[in-house]
Amino acid sequence: MELRHFLIFASEAEAVGLWGLGLIAIAIWAAFMERRRLKRQSIDSVGWVPWFAISFVCMILGAGLVAASFKGIAAG
Repeated sequence: MELRHFLIFASEAEAVGLWGLGLIAIAIWAAFMERRRLKRQSIDSVGWVPWFAISFVCMILGAGLVAASFKGIAAG
């Protein structure tokens, strides 16, 4: 099954699950960027992006969306 066909005919539960997985992927990326910021060489180049807040919010929202989609996906 090709990806385009799946995305067009996905149920609402599958779409919510995909949004949740996307948010979890963003949270993992933001956590990596926070770790990179904490291990910087120059103590003066802090940066301005709140990576921890982004990763925290995306992880909470993504986990909630994935959890909400379980019942619909399991029902078929």
